[in-house]
Amino acid sequence: GRPLLLLHGLGERTPDRAPEWTASWPGPVVGLDLTGHGRSTRPAGGGYTAELLMADVDAALAELGSATIVGRGLGGYVALLIAGARPDLVRGIVIADGPGLAGGGPTPHSPAVLAPPAAATPRDDDPSAPDPMALVELTRDIRPDDYATTYARQALQFSGLEVPLAVAAVVRPSWLAAVADEPGVVAEPLAAALARHAAVD
Repeated sequence: GRPLLLLHGLGERTPDRAPEWTASWPGPVVGLDLTGHGRSTRPAGGGYTAELLMADVDAALAELGSATIVGRGLGGYVALLIAGARPDLVRGIVIADGPGLAGGGPTPHSPAVLAPPAAATPRDDDPSAPDPMALVELTRDIRPDDYATTYARQALQFSGLEVPLAVAAVVRPSWLAAVADEPGVVAEPLAAALARHAAVD
């Protein structure tokens, strides 16, 4: 069966075991530690954007082939971006609640020098701790509504799926509310969305 790719939230990492809610998925369940998280690489000096993380997923899809994606929080936003950028490979996404779902809002902020507090430096005894710069920068990542809906429309138009995008998140920052309002996007619980996507060839 087709892989189910799990994308974690901001500051999280891929769980050691597949979550119980994936038990009925008919294919392999795989996870990806996004750049700056878990056991993934950390760029020197930061430079984290959702688009950088989308490139991580693009590389994973190059290895996996087509996949269905469940993204929690930040992973949900990244899932939306890759669904629009690679509608031929993404066979449905589910956006779920989790850390980093809101990002930095829809408009730019005042200029600031971003530096994590010294206490936030990763400990040598926990190499899977998130990069503090990832936490700082991705919390401020701008997510305009029209930018998000552009990716949603790409997925809706070019995926060939009747329902490529499902919103299971209860929290709806403005970008996600705009996406959920797009014709063809379904709001439904995670289990229902997974069952729908599992039935797709």
